[in-house]
Amino acid sequence: MPKISNKGKQMPESPIRKLAPFAEIAKKKGHKVYHLNIGQPDIKTPEIAINAIKNINLSILEYSHSAGNESYRRKLSEFYKKQHVAVDFEDMIITTGGSEALLFALGTIMDQGDEIIIPEPFYANYSAFSTASGGSVIPVISTIETGFALPAISEFEKLITPKTKAILICNPGNPTGYLYSKDEMMQLAALVKKYDIFLIADEVYREFIYDGDTHYSVMNIPGLEEHVIMVDSVSKRYSMCGARIGCLVSKNKEVMATAMKFAQARLSPPTVEQIACEAAIDTPDSYFEEVISEYKGRRDTLIAELNKIEGVIVIKPKAAFYCIAQLPVDNTDKFAQWLLESYDFNGETVMVAPAAGFYSTPGMGLNQVRIAYVLNKEDLIRSVQILKEAIKVYNSI
Repeated sequence: MPKISNKGKQMPESPIRKLAPFAEIAKKKGHKVYHLNIGQPDIKTPEIAINAIKNINLSILEYSHSAGNESYRRKLSEFYKKQHVAVDFEDMIITTGGSEALLFALGTIMDQGDEIIIPEPFYANYSAFSTASGGSVIPVISTIETGFALPAISEFEKLITPKTKAILICNPGNPTGYLYSKDEMMQLAALVKKYDIFLIADEVYREFIYDGDTHYSVMNIPGLEEHVIMVDSVSKRYSMCGARIGCLVSKNKEVMATAMKFAQARLSPPTVEQIACEAAIDTPDSYFEEVISEYKGRRDTLIAELNKIEGVIVIKPKAAFYCIAQLPVDNTDKFAQWLLESYDFNGETVMVAPAAGFYSTPGMGLNQVRIAYVLNKEDLIRSVQILKEAIKVYNSI
């Protein structure tokens, strides 16, 4: 039998999606499943974007430029400038989601055997993208006790070797909801400059900031232009996950010229979706005010309900729409599968994402789950009630 590649064997499974077959089985049994496992917002996509698709008047659905439509990039540049992030349209490549932007970034800077340092827990696909680029992830552990704050710079420094190409952060964080402060960003900046490596920042949740905090973009760090790569996406900003439009941003000309070769190899990003995303930039501020208010309310509801469960440890997230909760169970992989396969509470159950899949250090996160608060408040309250009852039953087995 022909053999598959070692790289293919090393590609990690998605902790977010691997339980999907068990959810389907639960639904076939007639059980209602509350999805706390995936960051698919139920917020409506801006009408202006939907109408742009409905009103498309094209006789030919052509390729776009490999870097994306110039009209979209120019408009996106103006959007960033309004957020006080000075980016020119020539500093960006439009990609098929933030995922492709990360693949282009890592493909541009990594060779076989190279390393990238990432604070964990981290978005699980970072491991997959690193593997696909021939490199490996070197984790530096952040803890629930500190609210997943940036680990001490000395912890990063001891991991840096001649193979280290970059430090990758998600800010605000998925799966933790942590928001790095300006001081933390400046500490990272000094480190990457000292060792002449890259700082890659995934900033796709930049809009979702609560409690008066502010987001400090990696693009705003002075004197670090040659070291910085930013990844962004419309998926969460406009609740347009299915559009699969993101972007890669850097002022480093060599980085962008190299990434452009990857962009040319895949031809171009989707045409119809770029039209929708260009229109979405004109979404009124009131949309974001309502969305952020809604998510803040959901966050507060979820945290309050989780704190009612004896033995649960959870830190209120500062941003995004995720939190990591530590549960009083032995193994959340087993528990999450059991919830779908063997348990229901009056015909209902919940689906969570076991957090071990967001760590690359063996043995970490075994009693933690990531919860996405993308459901309405009533469903969140109901979900946590089910979770509370399920924990009692599970621990009595």
